[in-house]
Formats: sequence, C-alpha cells, structure tokens
Amino acid sequence: MDKTDFSSLGISPEILKAVGELGFEQASPIQAAAIPVLLTGRDVVGQSQTGSGKTAAFAIPAIEMADATDRSVQVLVMCPTRELATQVAEEVHKLAAFKKGIHAVPIYGGASYERQFFELKKGVQIVIGTPGRLIDHIDRGTLDLSQTKMVILDEADRMLDMGFRDDLRTILDAVPKERQTVFFSATLSKPIRELIDKYSKSPEFVQIEQKEVSAPAIEQWYYEAPSRVKMQTLIRLIDYHGFKLGIIFCNTQRMVDELADALAAQGFSADRLHGGIAQAQRTRVMNKFKKSEFEFLVATDVAARGIDVDDLELVVNYDLPYDAEDYVHRIGRTGRAGKRGMAVTFVSGRDIYKLQFIEKYTKSKIRRGQVPTADEVEERRTEGLLEKVREVVDAGEFRDHSFLVDRLLEQGISSTDLAAALFYLLTDAGNPPARMETPIEEPKRRERPDRAERGDRSERGERSERRENPLAIPKGEAPRLRHPAPGMEWLCLSVGRGSDAEVRDVINLIVQKTGLPPRQIGLIQLGEDQSFAQVPEGVLQRARSGEEAVWQDRAVDMFTWHSGGHGKTEEKRAPKRFDKPFEKRGGKSFEKRPDKKFVKKDKNRRDRY
Repeated sequence: MDKTDFSSLGISPEILKAVGELGFEQASPIQAAAIPVLLTGRDVVGQSQTGSGKTAAFAIPAIEMADATDRSVQVLVMCPTRELATQVAEEVHKLAAFKKGIHAVPIYGGASYERQFFELKKGVQIVIGTPGRLIDHIDRGTLDLSQTKMVILDEADRMLDMGFRDDLRTILDAVPKERQTVFFSATLSKPIRELIDKYSKSPEFVQIEQKEVSAPAIEQWYYEAPSRVKMQTLIRLIDYHGFKLGIIFCNTQRMVDELADALAAQGFSADRLHGGIAQAQRTRVMNKFKKSEFEFLVATDVAARGIDVDDLELVVNYDLPYDAEDYVHRIGRTGRAGKRGMAVTFVSGRDIYKLQFIEKYTKSKIRRGQVPTADEVEERRTEGLLEKVREVVDAGEFRDHSFLVDRLLEQGISSTDLAAALFYLLTDAGNPPARMETPIEEPKRRERPDRAERGDRSERGERSERRENPLAIPKGEAPRLRHPAPGMEWLCLSVGRGSDAEVRDVINLIVQKTGLPPRQIGLIQLGEDQSFAQVPEGVLQRARSGEEAVWQDRAVDMFTWHSGGHGKTEEKRAPKRFDKPFEKRGGKSFEKRPDKKFVKKDKNRRDRY
C-alpha cells in the first residue's frame, strides 16, 4: 500500500498541526483507510493488529465531529482495561491540543469517583472508559448519554473475552439509535459479528492484512529454559545484548512479584504492574516507565494493552501466553516507529507445541536461540568497553587528564602497565559485577563407565552411603541454630558448601520448591552438606504439588528442622496431669483420663509422660 499524507485525508488544520507536533508525517494503512470513511459519518468495522495506529484512526474523526460549544457527551469510547483507556485519553488530548473547547475524560474502575463526578458535571465532549465503571455512572445518573452521536468499541474482541458482553449490550442500548457505531478488533469472531449485526447499520469493513502491519524490525527468538534456569537465562541475555529498557510478561501476579524482587536483588532497576496493585500506584509506575526512570517492567497481560513506550528494546515472554493473540499483543509493544526491537520467549517441555501454533497464527518464524555462555557475555562486555575507549580517543575528550598520565610515566611506569592498571580499576576494582553469576548447565546424559573406571568396591560403597543419607550431619559439625523468629521455622536442605552452594542458591531452591517470595526468607546458615533457612511456619506443607528443587541435576530434599534432629518433627512433651497417670487393673496398665474413665494404655505414648 502506498504511503498517504495526513494532509490528503480531509482533516482540519488544527488536527494537522497536532499531528505534526507529534512527529507523524504519513498515515498508517489503517488510518488512511478508516479516517476518510469515519469522517463521512458511516459505521465502520476496523480489523487490525496492535501497534497499527488504530487509536488515531478513530480519535481524529471523533475530535473532528465533536462540537466545542456543546458540553454534553457526544463521543463514547469503550476500552477493555484501565491502561488502554488511559492511553486513548492521552492520545485524544494530544490530538485535540489545538482544538479549543474540546475536552475528554477517562472513566475507569480503581480511580477516584469524586474526580470523575467533577469532570462529568463540568461537561466533556468525549468520554473514554471501561464498561464496568461506565455502567456504574449510568446507574448513578452521573453519565448522560442521551446526546451521544458516536460510539467506539476499541479492542472489542478483548472486551468479550473478559466477560463484558452483557455490559456492552446495556451501554449500547442506553445510547440513541441514531448514532455512528465503530468497532475495532483484531479478530472478527461470531460473538463480535452478532454485536455488529445488531448495533450497526450497513457498516463498511476496513481490514488490514497481518503482513501489512507486522513489524519486520522485531527479532523473534525462543529459548528452551526450564523454570529453574529462567532467571539465569534472562540475566545472561540482558547482559549479553546490553538491553536498557524492556517489558517482561508473566502469567500470574505471584510470578510478577517474585521476578521483580529477584531482578532488584540482582542489581537491576525494575518495577511491577498487575491487577492486584492499587490504581494510583499503577499510574505512577506507568508514568515512570514511560520516562525510562527504571529499566524493566514486569507485568501480567493486564498491561499488555495500553502500554505505549518509545524506544522499547525488549519484550520477554517469561511465561508462554495462554493464547496466540496475547502473544501478538505482547510483542507489539516493541519495534515501533521503524525502530528495532527483540521479542524473547522461554519455553520448556510441551510448550514447544504451543509455540508452533503461535508461529502458524502469526505467520512468522520464531527462531531458536542459544543462551550465550558466561565467557561470551564477558567477551561482549570487553568489546563494548574497548569500543567506548575508541570513541573517547576519536573524540579527543581525554586531553584534560593527559598531565596525570605524564606524571605517572615520569615515575618510570610503562605505558602498558599504566593502561592495564586503569582497565583493572575500571572493570574489576572500580565496577565489581552487580549480579551474581549462576552457571546454566545443560542436562547431561549419564554414561555408564567401564568397570576399570568405576573404582574399588569400598570407594563405591562410601559414595553410595553419602547418597543414601544426604541429610546426615557429620560428627563434630552439629548445627548450632538459634531459636527461630516468631512465626518462623527452620528448613533444612540437602545441599551445602561441599556442593558449591551459596546463599543465593539456597534462596532459589526454596523458591523453586515452595513458591515463597525471596523477601519472606529469613536467616540462612550454610553447612558442609546441609543448609538451613528460616521460613514462615507451614510453608513446606503449603508447597505446590509436583514442584521439585533441583541442584546440579539432582533433586534437593527439604525438611522442617527441629532440635529433635535430621529433618524429623520433634514431638512436644505433654505436661503431667496426674501424679499417677497409669493404674493397674488385672495385671494390665490403664491410663486415667480427665473424665475419670480408664482406657487401655497406648505403649507408644509411654515416653511422653
């Protein structure tokens, strides 16, 4: 499709000026196709993928048809999420910057009612909101749609997926029948077509093929990474490519919190965004991220739509999305405006079959990547440092410090030693590694050695004994553990310094097994063959079923540790309630109970009195 200038679309000089201020010179395919039709007042059904510029495609005609002298609600835009409603409202404000008297307000749940009451009472021409809060205002009588001339359903497919079908029907029934109705959706499923047939009149279909809106600058890669090595793989990729701004998507709020904490512990500046966070905080996080005040945003799919950040370098599917459409919306956050971007997906096990379906759905090739080794990461860092030095030399920005070099050379230090010492201060001493490197080991096939290589029987027996009793405490090395903090208990792990385990490894193992956020893990004590950590009481009993903690290709045993020993729960001794708890009757022992009845004594309870 040929490029189209905005000036040829029949829009007003005020809008053209706003578009120019925003830096847009040519309209996207969906804008060029939809804007002229919408300006005529016809109903439109637009089908295009995320990142295609559809917001401006309906926002520009909405602003053009709004009457600045009338303070009633003339345009209603419905969005599936708060983030998308906020983004649409911001774009409407930018496009209407030179249209005096045109006001727009976002209406969504989680925000202050008082502020929304004030804006609606003052009078606005354009309302952008989520279905639930819109119905709330309609029921309260604070939102009057009797003068509405244009209704827009943005991301209609997502609103139906989120269960807003009845809400959409209620709102569409509340607006005048003589109106312009606009549907924008990535897909046109049967439920959407039913809405279109009922609530629109002879709409014109504007469909943009996938290939016309795909982002060729986006590199799509997948890496086979089991859960236990995802974190190390992510860090390795970030360090290797030098990413500074990216979004990492997880499927659950819990995983978002854990990953954000883990990234912060590794020296990254990261924050989180999911539905469990208060709206005011979500707004602050988004504003900070748009200003690049931190490096990585960890989010659920609630944030997949509505995030519009320039210069986004990386999108990571830390968890594979549940459906192919979510994948499209996730990776559509990067590679915008012709800039390069990378989309990375972690898969393991049967996820590879879901990935094949995503490839078929998106009609794109997702290439398999090889995780760079620690040596390759270090080599890339070295090359980056040398390149910076070359740039400084070429720019001549070092001359103010030449006298310091001359002083050292006069003292007999060779130029080679001097340069090496400066590099040492710059890399090793001056900038110690901010992140803890954990080896990423591929599963190795265990080959049976020849008989001659197996060693003698006594040596094999010693190794076998160590394997059979991994929690045995060597003589003279009994743990001296302080009493756990209130509400905490000691957890014993069958790894220690002898297995090259460190504190961070113990934390990762506990997280693997129990799903416990790292911030809830208390004091950690390392032994030779065992490690001990304070955790909330009962966390092991609440652990997710089927999850294993793996260290060096073997499962790690975990037990609740009591002073009674070796991972077994110590029974508390009951106080004596009677001077003579047992009495003899006919040569048999009986126990006296508080109800003064006598029952046969339980032999297993003798040591408890």
